[in-house]
Amino acid sequence: MARTREFDTEAAVGRAMELFWTRGYEATSVRDLTRHLGVGQGSLYAAFGDKHGLYRAALEHYRSTLAAAALRSLEEGADVRSAVRGLLAERVRIAVEHDGRGCLMVNAACERLPEEPSVRRIVRDVQDASREALAEVLAVAAERGEISARHDPHTLAAFLITFLNGLLVSAKVTPDAGALEPLVEVALASLD
Repeated sequence: MARTREFDTEAAVGRAMELFWTRGYEATSVRDLTRHLGVGQGSLYAAFGDKHGLYRAALEHYRSTLAAAALRSLEEGADVRSAVRGLLAERVRIAVEHDGRGCLMVNAACERLPEEPSVRRIVRDVQDASREALAEVLAVAAERGEISARHDPHTLAAFLITFLNGLLVSAKVTPDAGALEPLVEVALASLD
């Protein structure tokens, strides 16, 4: 008779996400995970297969929670400049929390690529979704005359996502929102 799982896997993934985000994949051992999650190694393996399976689940959790919330806030913004400013500033704020832990997706790209195709796919999906959502918002704003139409919305969105990725790496080096937020204003000049 199979034993029933004795822990909430969704809560475990959320807690694992926080640990991976703070410490990174390589620096987080299975022992660290079992202690942090309060589960046995057998239960962890039964639920996720291995450490990498839990890591992928943590990245997916990030995508469906924090990344999805960022896209919703972008789509709900009153004007495009405020929406983009808010998106970028909020990502900086989150990245500098906890002494500059950065962004989980950018951290995953820096730490696990190119060796891990499954991680590449998840990170690329998040980046693609962000770029497409931003391009749609920028296209509408250009049609309304809120921003210059001199740049293709997809190219402008790709630039802003690339800028954000660099900003998030910088947040690990300089975990000071006050030092990084003025750079957001420079990026917003690309909308003129």
